[in-house]
Amino acid sequence: MLQLEVAAGLIEHGINPGDRVCILAQTRLEWMICDLGSMLAGAIPVPIYATSTAEQCAYIVNDAGAKVVVVDDASQLEKLLAVRDKLNSVARVVCMAGDAHLERADEKGRKLVPMAPVMTAAGAFAQTYADLRTQGRRFLQERPELLTERAALVTPETPFTIIYTSGTTGNPKGVVLSHHNVVEAIGSACRALLVTGVDSQYLWLPLAHVLGRELEWSAIRKGAVTWFSRGVAHLREDLGLARPTFMAGVPRIFEKFYQGVQAALGQGSAVKKAIASWSLGIGRQVAAEARAGRRPGAWLALRHKVAEALVFKKLRGRLGLDRCRFLISGGAPLAAEIAEFFHAAGLLILEGYGLTETVGAAFLNRIERYRFGTVGPALDNVEMKFAEDGEVLMRGPTVFKQYFNNPEATQEALDPDGWFHSGDIGRLEDGFLRLTDRKKDIIVTAGGKKIAPQPIENAIKTRSRVVSQAVVYGDKKPFCVALLTLSEEALKAPGASPESFRGELQSALDGLNATLASYETIKKFAILPQDFSEARGEITPSLKVKRKVVIERYRDVIEGLYAGGV
Repeated sequence: MLQLEVAAGLIEHGINPGDRVCILAQTRLEWMICDLGSMLAGAIPVPIYATSTAEQCAYIVNDAGAKVVVVDDASQLEKLLAVRDKLNSVARVVCMAGDAHLERADEKGRKLVPMAPVMTAAGAFAQTYADLRTQGRRFLQERPELLTERAALVTPETPFTIIYTSGTTGNPKGVVLSHHNVVEAIGSACRALLVTGVDSQYLWLPLAHVLGRELEWSAIRKGAVTWFSRGVAHLREDLGLARPTFMAGVPRIFEKFYQGVQAALGQGSAVKKAIASWSLGIGRQVAAEARAGRRPGAWLALRHKVAEALVFKKLRGRLGLDRCRFLISGGAPLAAEIAEFFHAAGLLILEGYGLTETVGAAFLNRIERYRFGTVGPALDNVEMKFAEDGEVLMRGPTVFKQYFNNPEATQEALDPDGWFHSGDIGRLEDGFLRLTDRKKDIIVTAGGKKIAPQPIENAIKTRSRVVSQAVVYGDKKPFCVALLTLSEEALKAPGASPESFRGELQSALDGLNATLASYETIKKFAILPQDFSEARGEITPSLKVKRKVVIERYRDVIEGLYAGGV
């Protein structure tokens, strides 16, 4: 088996129990095989986002003290070679694949990075995945008992992995998760979602993200099928081939789906538009009855069958989601309006909540028990309570016990009774957790009013078809303002420019302001010249906005909005 060859090959390279192996790659089958192989060798896998810069990679590799780094192609190997003199502990880099075919040109203008010259430059520092497996096969013939001996050393408290946080507020911290943590987390998530061996998932989330990793191992535990994504650019095509029974994503993906479906339903003849509008109205009524725990009446059910045949069945088929039992959203808040829209079309998005420190999901809506706008009830092995300021605290077998080599951060996050302080503010509604904001993100205006920016930002994106990202600001200021970026689709329209959408955006904000308290309303806004970018450090690999980075980068723009008052 491939993972046994990888494990033996790593042992041949001197990997001992407890050593760290970094994996720097896009989501792919070989990622999972190297994950398994590292563990079978007794090592601790440490994932790194494939989109990380060379300096970010060097920080994690050095902090973890990794002996081996596994990369997926020439581009990633070249990235490590640029900081080779800073990789203090690395003895070998293993390359899963060959040439790198880039979706976008890199800083050198290349869309193809050939492997041959990069391997030549690396010399003995790097080897191919095929060579590692060849070495492993030879080692297995000579020492077939060693993997069994390594397995016998594993206890429930043995580290399963170290996952570094995305670093929205500073340097990433290495979260040490034990085998016990991960087994408990996977078990509770599978029980909540009724995952079985007949399921199949489409996995596009980065395996460097804790939720992607939880999904990987959930499928392994249940014997379910995993379809590995070829990247966001191939999402629609891949889904058409895979037709999964479930899929997880971050809210940004569902926002893009929402914008695309809305645009598609608005195209065609007046008759087609009218049919789509009528069907959506019927779908919303049926979905509302389902959320209230009622069955639709006979007349509504009949009209819904017609809407299904005319619109919804075709829509789900085009999305590749005609067999989908549920979708999962995590990583950031999902606007309730988006969940309601897809529910009307027959697609149930179950929002959940957790952190790397809780092995992903700690709260999760269920297929038979859900409430949009919340992240659901706690899973069956998670205790929760609120601090005096409303911060969500969690305790249980899925909660981590330490950050790697960082006792100060560990002490700050975990109190003496084992409660993990999440940094998120929320409240319970009939057992469902509703998150209101990040503790550190709450705006306190000059008038002393406290404002949670994320719900307002989500509402802006939902109300406007052209907004990609929104950041609301107002800390110590007399009123709130917003920084807006536009979607690629909007800017592709003939004659489109950022300022050409100002009137449309103002109208959307006027509508939103009518629903807000006076101190929450957006008095002014600026349209930024480009969308936020991970390469510029403005968003994390999981597509969360780095609020502090954005605010500092556009400080002059923000101050300009306050010049002259309202």
